[in-house]
Formats: sequence, structure tokens, C-alpha cells
Amino acid sequence: MLNFASDYTEGCHPKVLEALTRTNMEQLTGYGTDIYSDRAKEKIRAFIGHPEAEIFFLTGGTQTNQTVIDTTLRMYEGVVAVQSGHVNCHEAGAIEFTGHKVLALPSHDGKMDAAELDHMVAAFYVDGDHDHMVFPGMVYISHPTEYGTLYRKAELEAIAEVCRKWKLPLFLDGARLGYGLMSRDTDVTIEDIARLTDVFYIGGTKVGALCGEAVVYPHGGAPKQMVTMIKEHGALLAKGRLNAVQFDALFTDQLYTEISVNAIDRAEELKAVFRDRGYAFFLNSPTNQQFVILPKTTLEALKARDVICTPWEPYGEDQMVVRFCSSWATTSAQVAALAEILDEVKK
Repeated sequence: MLNFASDYTEGCHPKVLEALTRTNMEQLTGYGTDIYSDRAKEKIRAFIGHPEAEIFFLTGGTQTNQTVIDTTLRMYEGVVAVQSGHVNCHEAGAIEFTGHKVLALPSHDGKMDAAELDHMVAAFYVDGDHDHMVFPGMVYISHPTEYGTLYRKAELEAIAEVCRKWKLPLFLDGARLGYGLMSRDTDVTIEDIARLTDVFYIGGTKVGALCGEAVVYPHGGAPKQMVTMIKEHGALLAKGRLNAVQFDALFTDQLYTEISVNAIDRAEELKAVFRDRGYAFFLNSPTNQQFVILPKTTLEALKARDVICTPWEPYGEDQMVVRFCSSWATTSAQVAALAEILDEVKK
């Protein structure tokens, strides 16, 4: 079986597993008050270049998005996101479940346009009846996006400028952040993200951890009683060591960025495999998610040969946009095996 369906099909990086095993019998305090939580936070502060950052460890992406958004917004506010944004499409209404609306803007290959954001907020306040409407209360973007695309630094700066203009906190979903930072086609650094956002998170689940996300308020200013509110959302682990030990390992000796490079290298190999065989791409993704246009017959043939990938959306009558993911664990041998199967299918 070849599984390119997602970037969290394996467990965790061996060094993360070794750290969990090595510390397993240590008796540690709970709820994130252990020594590994403190150590991991210091390593992340050094990584982003902000010693004043406040950091909290949660376990999953949807849990993290819901908790950050709900604790930031007032009860009459919603979160602005693009139509293809994860919080709008793939989180089972988790944001709406908290009583907040997702206010959707058009998606441009997964990205938000700063001018459209500015126009949306301006139009809201021009409306004389806006007191009867859901207020835009914060802005959500992801980097990489749902389509594996990346913001340029100028685009992030433009969005941040609009957010400052309208006093809207900017939240960046970094579930796949390592793959964005290590892309060969990016001018955005972690220092840029820390400078321009009010809150972001560093994804572990999709980048080498069993589970876990590190929520970062780079300039401080986390919501008051954040730990209490994390617990109210059912997101506070008694065994906080689970997340902490993993992030301590990921941010030792640059492991997080080192293993992210593997996903990018294997994605470039995937691109070459499809390009060399004449397949077209739905869009140009510089990260680990590749969206290929395949005949439905080819997709069925791949399934019959135990190749797992993700049908994304129809493309005309006879074709599909199909997502192939690489990860920190993908090997060149797996990509080569896919190439052989594609050659068999084309015969």
C-alpha cells in the first residue's frame, strides 16, 4: 500500500518517540506545569525571536482553532476567513458551535486578499444597521493554505496592515507551518510571522509529532485566564507532558525544520513524476500538498493498486482534482513506486 492521503499517516518521528519513552517513568506535575513544558516554551521563544511570547500546548488543530477563536471573540463577533479556509470547510462547524459565525471572503488559490478584507470591514461599518449584524472580530488565515499555497511577505504585511487599521487580531493557522517555512519558494520567515500576527500556532500533528499544537502569542497579551478557558473547552490535558515532551524534542537541534525539508524534497519528486507523465496540476503548490488533475479511470486504477490519495473536487465530467501529500516521513522509494504504478496504468 502507498498512502499519500495526508501528512499524518505515520505515528511520530523516532526522536520524538524516543523522548516519550525515555521520560515515560518520570513523575511530573500536570496541566502543563512540568519542566518539559517550560523547556519547550523557551526553545520556541528562541526559535521565533520573541522572549516575551506566551505559549500554550493543545492537542489537535480543530481544538486549537476553536479555542483560540472563541477566547478572542466577543459574543457578537465572527471570524473573517476565506471560503476555502479550514475553519469554514473542514471543521464540522466547530466555530459555529461556539456561537460565532465564520464570515467568508473569496479564496484566491486558498489565500485572502487584503483589499477585499478592507472593503468588507469598511462596508460593514458604513451600513447603518450594522448593530444588528455579526461584527468582524478577528481574521483567520493559514500558512500553508488548504491548497498548499503560501503568502508572500508583502501579502502578509498588507493583511496585517488592514487588521491594525480596523483593530482586528490576526490569527495564523500553522498546522503545516514547517512545510511552509522550508518551502523552496518562500520569502516568509518565522520572524516575519511572529512580527505580523497576534497569535499563531506551530503544528506538530502534521509535522512529526503524535499529536499536539503550540499556540503562540508572540507579543504576549494572551486572553486573561487562558489556561482556565482552555480547560473550559475540554482542551487541557492532565498529562500535559504528552505535548510538552514532543515539542521539546521537535525544537532540539532544529529537528522541526530538518524533517520539514524532507516533505518539500519528496513533494518536488512527486511533481516531477506527474509532470513527466503529462498530468496537469490544478494550481502551483510550493509545499507538501500537490493537487493533480486525473482522469477518473486513472483514480480508480490507482485505488485498485492500493494507492491511497484524496479526491478533492470534480474537474469537468471525466476528471478529478486529487490531492497527494508528502510528509516528514515520505521516502523517495515510495515516490518511485508510485511512478511505476502510474506507468502501468498508462499502458
